[in-house]
Amino acid sequence: MKQRQTIFDIDTRGQGFYEFSREIRRWCADQKLYCGLLTLFIRHTSASLIIQENADPDVQYDLNRFFGKLVPENPELYRHRCEGPDDMPAHIRSVLTSVQLSVPVVQGELALGIWQGVYLFEHRTAPQSRQVVGHLIGE
Repeated sequence: MKQRQTIFDIDTRGQGFYEFSREIRRWCADQKLYCGLLTLFIRHTSASLIIQENADPDVQYDLNRFFGKLVPENPELYRHRCEGPDDMPAHIRSVLTSVQLSVPVVQGELALGIWQGVYLFEHRTAPQSRQVVGHLIGE
């Protein structure tokens, strides 16, 4: 059994979805493991990771609108505001989604479906520098 780790640095331009499947695939291929499990973990509390459709951008648009209505950026609703009015809603959105994902590696490839991509889901309105830790175990 072998293990490999890396950090994916992702700069965002504010709220939205940032697919980084290509970078993950490239890194996994370089590790030359035929069978295994990739775990991804985001090192932040105001952004999250999701696996979602990557064919139609309307999916991301609709998800952004849904989360905007589900968790509004209304400063009157929240006590925590020291990092700005978008920070507490970002924390709540992060709790509702996921900070870690697991993706099987089968025959040296990520076992994602044909329309699936791995995204960093940025919940803050301002640009951010994010880090996602990748841990691959397999043979």
